[in-house]
Amino acid sequence: MPKGLSKEQQKQLREIQERNTRDPNIPQTAQDSIPFQRMFPDGICRVSDNYYMKTIQFQDINYQLAQQEDQTAIFEEWCSFLNFFDSSIRFELSFMNMATDAADFEKMIRIPFKKDMFNHIRIEFSSMLKRQLAQGNNGLTKTKYLTFGIEADSMKQAKPRLQHVEIDLLNNFRRLGVRAKTLSGKERLHLMHSMFHMGEGDNEKFLFDWKWLVGSGMSVKDFIAPTCFAFPKSRVFQMGGLYGSMSYLQITASDLSDQMLKDFLEMESSQIVTMHIQSVDQNKAIKTIKRTITELDRSKIEEQKKAVRSGYDMDIIPSDLATYGKDAKALLKELQSQNERMFLLTFLVMNTGKTEAELETNVFQASSIAQKYNCNLRRLDYQQEQGLMSSLPLAYNQIEIQRGMTTSSTAIFVPFTTQELFQSGKETIYYGLNALSNNLIMVDRKKLKNPNGLILGTPGSGKSFSAKREITNAFLVSDDDIIVCDPEAEYTALVRKLEGQVIKISPSSTQYINPMDINANYSEEDNPIALKADFVLSLCELIVGGKEGLQPVEKTVIDRCVHQIYQKYFEDPRPENMPILQDLYEALLNQEEKEAKHVATALEIYVTDSLNLFNHRTNVDVQNRFVCYDIKELGKQLKKIGMLVVQDQVWGRVTANRNAGKATRYYMDEFHLLLKEEQTAAYSVEIWKRFRKWGGIPTGITQNVKDLLSSREVENIFENSDFIIMLNQAAGDRQILASQLNISPHQLSYVTQSGEGEGLLFYGNVILPFVDHFPTDLELYSIMTTKLAEVQEAKEA
Repeated sequence: MPKGLSKEQQKQLREIQERNTRDPNIPQTAQDSIPFQRMFPDGICRVSDNYYMKTIQFQDINYQLAQQEDQTAIFEEWCSFLNFFDSSIRFELSFMNMATDAADFEKMIRIPFKKDMFNHIRIEFSSMLKRQLAQGNNGLTKTKYLTFGIEADSMKQAKPRLQHVEIDLLNNFRRLGVRAKTLSGKERLHLMHSMFHMGEGDNEKFLFDWKWLVGSGMSVKDFIAPTCFAFPKSRVFQMGGLYGSMSYLQITASDLSDQMLKDFLEMESSQIVTMHIQSVDQNKAIKTIKRTITELDRSKIEEQKKAVRSGYDMDIIPSDLATYGKDAKALLKELQSQNERMFLLTFLVMNTGKTEAELETNVFQASSIAQKYNCNLRRLDYQQEQGLMSSLPLAYNQIEIQRGMTTSSTAIFVPFTTQELFQSGKETIYYGLNALSNNLIMVDRKKLKNPNGLILGTPGSGKSFSAKREITNAFLVSDDDIIVCDPEAEYTALVRKLEGQVIKISPSSTQYINPMDINANYSEEDNPIALKADFVLSLCELIVGGKEGLQPVEKTVIDRCVHQIYQKYFEDPRPENMPILQDLYEALLNQEEKEAKHVATALEIYVTDSLNLFNHRTNVDVQNRFVCYDIKELGKQLKKIGMLVVQDQVWGRVTANRNAGKATRYYMDEFHLLLKEEQTAAYSVEIWKRFRKWGGIPTGITQNVKDLLSSREVENIFENSDFIIMLNQAAGDRQILASQLNISPHQLSYVTQSGEGEGLLFYGNVILPFVDHFPTDLELYSIMTTKLAEVQEAKEA
């Protein structure tokens, strides 16, 4: 037993040794079947004395949902990717659909408890996630790998060449917009362990540490080998408790479709699809084709001689001979004059099943897919072991069934379908299920370059529910502050459930917020008053009104007065010294300019008369973690002012939180109202531009997409929003949004007459169709729904 191991590690090592020595025959045969000599910690694997290789895992991109021109661009880039490989590099593409460790997956989505009073809600939300997971993708994890290998006399010679190829491949993936990473030795062993234990689920964990090899007499194969390999029949094998069968794709179609590989990968069963691709030296390929053309011409002459001797027209020759000759000449032209190379392709499919009957069903389904595209899936009779080992990510092909193909015909097996959005992390939030794959969508907006967001949809499409679901999830998993501007009083029940503060702003309310509030961190510069003056100008712009807004002289006197009234507060920053609107009013009256009197007169109704609700110092808890500003009872003009004042309160909160390193989420319902007026629109754009670096995450919510799109500032909003939830859209809005956000017609279909909680999710460069059918029997649902009948029912309950 190696030194320096803990008792737990020694116990695990003994268990592995016992398992591998119970039957002295089968485990040795299993390990001997695995066709590599040594795995190194840096991820390089020596397969034979002079063959070394590495593996890269790559993610998906949206190919199937992309616009036609984007698909063409991806295809052409993929052709260039394939042409990178010369004949000295062997490579293999592996597509693995394998059962997920259910316990580990549930652990990833479970919301951990905190020392507060909301753990019962966390339990309910976690149970909802578990239910959504269960109706998802049958517990399959789909991963993609590229393995490449070269021949070299020694590790010293192989390593720099492999690193050079690796860097080039990662750069090629980057050009495609594909995230990729090189696997370490331990990660590669874990991958092969998962393949060899596909049917054993949670019972066979991967346990391995490099230091366990020292002094134990064991090899890495002992840690990945299954309990047994058995090849009792010519076309079926057993691997541990799983039945499997290896087949190869016989390509007989004259034209291939880029949908074929996608259909194979969408099978909902554990399987591995492997493509071994070997580039042929260009000169050799051209010589081979020329030789073939010569042979075909010789055969053609023989057939013509026969025809003359028999009295037939010498131009009548067998159709196959004419077709082959024509195809060979076309192929030669492609290789000589176009950006085409010759490749040898071996396409393998490994189907599995817990029983032989289940296996045969899955093989039949795979065969049906091949036949759909005029190809055949043939079982590898008496070559099951060689086929299985060729499916390992070792770029080591033991099946000598190859099909010669050009670059473009090889590239038709585009390895990209639909990108998944599932991130691990303590602050990931649930957004529904991927409508194409049924996988959970869980992401963290904070990981985006610009986390600002929009939620767009027609009435009844689920906008408010989507916002409330995100708010609840964020409240439970993070420490972020959450602020809502609520023009329709829709969020009160949720805020109260989460012990938040509802601030009702109306002419009859006794709850007040002071629009003149300021803090020392209000601006990132040294002078917070200058930035506060911008807000006061926006406020006066709304109050004074008029087509042309404030005149230059009016702006000057307002700016002057703002600096005057804050001087006393910053000399002695006590709450009772905080200015109110009346201080601004009086300062304006004291100015000599007639323009100052004009602005003061416009302010008068908001200071001394019936609309003086904004002329008070703040008397509510604006520091509560969850604050909702209910402005439903404000009139049309006051509502705009109310929304602007709320935005300023949020600005103050964000700037105060940034020094504490705390994020602030801000949700604005009826967002289009803020973009109608030039000054408030400009102020909103400032929020969209500045909040990101201060830890602010604003989200605009609106059903009036036409009003939103008619704003001159909307482009700034879209350009600074990397997160959009787009639900069902009205016919007139769809085309404008499609143009604005570069949405393909196919993607647009997901927001055309779509159901509640269905639409498109924009996350950075990823666009995914999603479905969120939130369970209606949960207490959370009754609090978040805005359907009148359900709200009434919840009140009565």
